[in-house]
Amino acid sequence: MMYDFDKIIPRRGTNSYKWDSMPDDRDVLPLWVADMDFRTAPAIIDALARRVEHGIYGYVHVPDKYYKSVTDWFDRRHNWQIDRKWFIYTSGVVPAISAVIKALAEPGDGVIVQTPVYNCFFSSIRNNGCRIITNPLKYENRTYHIDYEDLERKAAAPDTKLMLLCNPHNPAGRVWTREELCRIGEICIKNHVTVISDEIHCELVFPGHVYTPFASISEKHLQNSVTCISPSKSFNMAGLQIANIIAADDRVRQQIDKAININEVCDVNPFGIEATIAAYNQGEEWLIQLLDYLKTNYDFLCDFFTKNLPQFTVTELEGTYLVWTDCRILHMSSDELQALLLEETGLWLNSGTMYGEDGEGFMRWNIACPRAVLEDAMTRFLKFVSTRCN
Repeated sequence: MMYDFDKIIPRRGTNSYKWDSMPDDRDVLPLWVADMDFRTAPAIIDALARRVEHGIYGYVHVPDKYYKSVTDWFDRRHNWQIDRKWFIYTSGVVPAISAVIKALAEPGDGVIVQTPVYNCFFSSIRNNGCRIITNPLKYENRTYHIDYEDLERKAAAPDTKLMLLCNPHNPAGRVWTREELCRIGEICIKNHVTVISDEIHCELVFPGHVYTPFASISEKHLQNSVTCISPSKSFNMAGLQIANIIAADDRVRQQIDKAININEVCDVNPFGIEATIAAYNQGEEWLIQLLDYLKTNYDFLCDFFTKNLPQFTVTELEGTYLVWTDCRILHMSSDELQALLLEETGLWLNSGTMYGEDGEGFMRWNIACPRAVLEDAMTRFLKFVSTRCN
């Protein structure tokens, strides 16, 4: 079956955070919030329709087939064998990260992040009274690399307890290689730093790159890490609010389970369960076609920049649908650029400084939209730049 990702599905008036955060009378084109403007896989829609038809939406028991759908998927696609007893389900990856930090760190402890990085990492650390320790990524030749010497030095500090890893990385677009993850793990194991790996974008990987679950590298990596996963980004079902924490160490898992209950995020909804089962059991072909479409969107964007805006640099996109562009040639801050773009053209992008001060001068584009929408966005950006460079 062929899926139509070119179809424009109006989202205004659906209480969409992405589309309804501005008054209806404004011509706003939002390429900011990280959800997709595509209908999800038909198998998921059908599963939800059946559940809705039942008409009773009470508290839910998570069934065996839920766990089997997840473990079979990761075994088949990523050669990672997850034991069912390692699971803790919760309402999302961000609540999961916050609970894991609460469980494994004390207020004042240091948590390493590799900036620029997903903005909720910062709030999850601060909200638990911990300190943010940055291991800035090195930007060169349109991509990012890890500064291992800096990571080693900061991991060695006695009050550094955790490292928050983004795998694949948002917004840098990196899909970390097995060798890179192995070296991160070795540094953290040596210095008794536990890795929390956010792998929510794990299915959104382009040809030539391979997602490696951090915990799959070795038994030591498994035991010294906690992994957070969800089908929400890959299947455009973030609003259904479901995720899994994978922790192989029994003691660590018990601590996390306690923190999940303290944070009151221990319950999930029936629609998230049904959608997850359908996604992992019947959604693979839809996902494959989605990835093809996202790659052509990225190629279109790169070609547009090359032909019309060659002075800008587009970061290489190995995974996710979030494109990172270097806009420093405009000589304005990311926040200023975001505000002016929105005010003058209606194009709504993410300011790079959302992701830490190392994102200054960059902007993040969400290209998970029909091609016509992306073309409109590029045209608006070109018009904005033309008024300043001519």
